[in-house]
Amino acid sequence: MSETSELVDALTGDLARWLPAQRWFAGKDRPVTGVRPLGVTELVEGDPQLLHLVIEVIQGDRREPYQLLVGRRTHPPEIASGSWIVAGGDLNAYEASADADLTGVLLDLMASEGRVGALGFGHEPGVELETGLRARPISSEQSNTSLVYGGQYILKLFRKLTPGQNKDLLLHRALQEIGSKHIAQPLGSITGDLDGEPTTVGMLQQFIPDAVDGWAMATTSVRDLMAGPERHAEEVGGDFAGEAERLGRAVAEVHADLASALGTEGVDADELDRTMKAMIARLDTVAGLVPELAAYAPALRASFETLRTLPADAVSMQFIHGDLHLGQVLRTVTGWLLIDFEGEPAAPVEERHALRSPLRDVAGMLRSFDYAAQQMLVGQPDPEHVERAHEWSARNRTAFCEGYAAVGADPRDQGELLRAFELDKAIYEVSYEHANRPDWLGVPLASIARIMRGDG
Repeated sequence: MSETSELVDALTGDLARWLPAQRWFAGKDRPVTGVRPLGVTELVEGDPQLLHLVIEVIQGDRREPYQLLVGRRTHPPEIASGSWIVAGGDLNAYEASADADLTGVLLDLMASEGRVGALGFGHEPGVELETGLRARPISSEQSNTSLVYGGQYILKLFRKLTPGQNKDLLLHRALQEIGSKHIAQPLGSITGDLDGEPTTVGMLQQFIPDAVDGWAMATTSVRDLMAGPERHAEEVGGDFAGEAERLGRAVAEVHADLASALGTEGVDADELDRTMKAMIARLDTVAGLVPELAAYAPALRASFETLRTLPADAVSMQFIHGDLHLGQVLRTVTGWLLIDFEGEPAAPVEERHALRSPLRDVAGMLRSFDYAAQQMLVGQPDPEHVERAHEWSARNRTAFCEGYAAVGADPRDQGELLRAFELDKAIYEVSYEHANRPDWLGVPLASIARIMRGDG
């Protein structure tokens, strides 16, 4: 093992160069100033070799832990050039999530409930896993990496680690226990050690091969509408409103299941005041960076300040999804599934695990309908298309709320709070687009203008 530790120490300089180019690396806002190994586990010995690494990435005063799978072999597999940490020489190391011959060991260890070094592998009670399956990575994920085994299982590897049980696993287990119809069954997990605390590093679930994500369905519907300028949203073949209504029901049922499984809490005036101050602080920060938002700042501040007048007993707090949008839902032949309960990846872990109002999830989905409607307008805001995008968004936002209200409380009955959550989300989007996709800045700004006008 000393030889392996020496190898990892030798890799740290190459990792500092390699990490910022990985799409799942969350620290692209500042340079990597150092990499420190926290733990190494040899999962496959010899040639080929598979190592599980936990590293601390140092970026000035910020230190965050990540996990890696590192492969080494005399005859490397065909992998993307960006997977090479260092090519040639004695190190010859690559990120191994795409190496199907090596990653099969992770499933086999979960099936046998094995333990290797600091890593414990297990399956859920009553689950029997098939072994010997090859894995392929899903290329679309960003903050984590998922491997599909034989079209049966999907293993999510959480790239940036936080001590303790990951919220995604916690909520999936709670929902499975209560018999929720709107999740993919959790099947197993991998646990490591971080700061002396057992830490979730991977979660295995049922893979649904026939599922289509909500974003793909919604944007196809928008394209159908734009292609038939003489028709209204309810008249085109790809009308999404029926699915939006069913999605609203599914989200409300998941919220009810989470409340039943894990309980709810009331809030007091102090909590509402803290929520309001956090929204205003975000507004002030983003308005100082984005001149286009500054014109709306006084009206937005006034809207947030109305939270002071809300009765505290009108708000309940519980576990929620935390990052709900059309890309986090899957349509199967039997209905809608919600995925990725980890919460907003950029948020602090304390915030992701905190009890929150279910209206935050509703607001996130309403914002996603706006994005789906307007994504074709980026760079070409034709007035007729703008009007039709608004028609599509309004129709599907209404359908979603009606579906939600058929199962739970109508979110529109708490209009001021829902409006505040949606505006706060839109301000976050302004900040993101300003920093990453300036061409898209008009999407959240147009939504803010619409909401402030009270226009659908």
